Amino acid sequence: MRVERFENAALYLGNCREILPTLKQSVNAVITDPPYSSGGFTRGDRNRESGKKYTQIDYTNFAGDNRDQRSFLLWCSDWLEMCLDVTVPGGVCFTFIDWRNLPVMIDAVQIGGWVYRGIIPWNKGEGTRPRQGWFRSQCEYIIAASSGSLSVKPICEDDIFNYGNGFFTCQTITLTNKKHPTEKPVALMEWLLSVRSEWTVVLDPFMGSGSTGVACMRTGRTFIGIEKTEAYFDAACRRIEAASRQPILKLEAVNA
Repeated sequence: MRVERFENAALYLGNCREILPTLKQSVNAVITDPPYSSGGFTRGDRNRESGKKYTQIDYTNFAGDNRDQRSFLLWCSDWLEMCLDVTVPGGVCFTFIDWRNLPVMIDAVQIGGWVYRGIIPWNKGEGTRPRQGWFRSQCEYIIAASSGSLSVKPICEDDIFNYGNGFFTCQTITLTNKKHPTEKPVALMEWLLSVRSEWTVVLDPFMGSGSTGVACMRTGRTFIGIEKTEAYFDAACRRIEAASRQPILKLEAVNA
């Protein structure tokens, strides 16, 4: 097992289902973007190389993106249960998914033992995925869940009516600037983290090129990341190490 450590970050190269049981540190938030096993209407579409499935640009392929719905459900419920095992009571899980496998991921979260808390849409902007004569496919979704009871403490101690919005609008990263075909904007991860200051130790079992880790470094949190594909692991290490050297931002609860 290869492990890279920076200030407030531990990054593991390997299969999350092998690494998660070995973690000694508990976390209070899981924020992750697993392979969707989606990207098409047919089995042939889903089984295309992952590096070409979602864009017209050739990226390094990543593993685990060609499961059918039954095997996707079993696989997700397995690693979600493992994540729950290292999450403190009252901790949270945010996992990304698209519209095709949205119902399956909702089931997997609950089979894994989490308490399902709803769906948070991410609006990627009006220029995203136009479909002639139909509606744009411009949203992806965040499945929210908790480890048991969820704290109802207000976001701001002096204002019990200050709530974070139940959706977020943030332009997706342009293809030429992506380091991973499904890379999420750092601003999106920072928005999730802005809701609760007590989410101080964050786990991402599908780290990819490291957006969640960068957001954690930028906001003074501890990050544990796992990635199976070495090329993306190396990219994440570079990004997270660079972010760990930058001044820490003070996040305010965002209503956007």
